[in-house]
Amino acid sequence: MEWLRSAACAGEDTELFFPVGSTGPALRDLAAAERVRARCRATPRCPGFALDSGPASGVRGGTGEDEREAPLRRTTDDSRRRNSTP
Repeated sequence: MEWLRSAACAGEDTELFFPVGSTGPALRDLAAAERVRARCRATPRCPGFALDSGPASGVRGGTGEDEREAPLRRTTDDSRRRNSTP
């Protein structure tokens, strides 16, 4: 995972990516996290890594919690359907 070393977030304060709340300072942190993501060369690999490695909180892989929950929910629902008995 050499690509992680080139990630723009590697040198940032991790608290920036875990805003508390959804107003005021949290919105400023989210905007700052988005600016970090915008300049990141590792972005193409990062979202998949974020989904696979958890946790679900914070800004990870250039995505917010809501953006990651939908694919995770679909994967869980698909798995339940495959494993259910008719």
